[in-house]
Amino acid sequence: MLAASLFWLLNALNKDGYSLNVNYPIRFLYNDSLYMPTTPLPKTVMVNVSGSGWNLLGHSWIPFRSPSVDYVVRNPLRSSMINTSTMAASLGEQAKNLRINYVVADTLELNFEPRMVRTIQLMPDSLQIGRALAPRFVVASLINIRPRTITVEGPRRLVQGISDTLIIRIPGKRIADNYDEEIQINNFRHPKLRVSASRVSVSFEVGELLSPQ
Repeated sequence: MLAASLFWLLNALNKDGYSLNVNYPIRFLYNDSLYMPTTPLPKTVMVNVSGSGWNLLGHSWIPFRSPSVDYVVRNPLRSSMINTSTMAASLGEQAKNLRINYVVADTLELNFEPRMVRTIQLMPDSLQIGRALAPRFVVASLINIRPRTITVEGPRRLVQGISDTLIIRIPGKRIADNYDEEIQINNFRHPKLRVSASRVSVSFEVGELLSPQ
């Protein structure tokens, strides 16, 4: 009985005409120096395929061994949907032992925006620093900021609204010693924005005003 069952299974796996939904890894190709996606791009796509039992068994057990399918986005600003016919054709060229029937998807949206970079000048808030000093103390040197500029990169709709100048305020009160600290920049926390530096170093000397004798 065991031998008969094994023979039936092997014979069934040799037959064609089986179908299965499998996940294929997908890689999107576009000019990422000019454009960026504003919504996450799918990493896999579900496809209905047909083939022999052996081939489908391999894809159902070890789908991670399937090489990525390249999908070229030629005009990101005009491509709002994935062309499933084009994708199926690309899959058909790759999957030599399987027949690609169709891409299983209700909607596969694409959202791209132009990539924009803005250089921002960092300026100390001199008035605020003066108010942060202890009584009778004054700033006795230039206020140094390192770096002097940062760059912010992201989708144009976010970057174009950012000012070219960022005023840096320092924490603390009643400062009576020379100041040299790193300050966190928390102005650009949007996940789509990338900033060249997240901390800035501020330093200056402090002197005490002496009472006239």
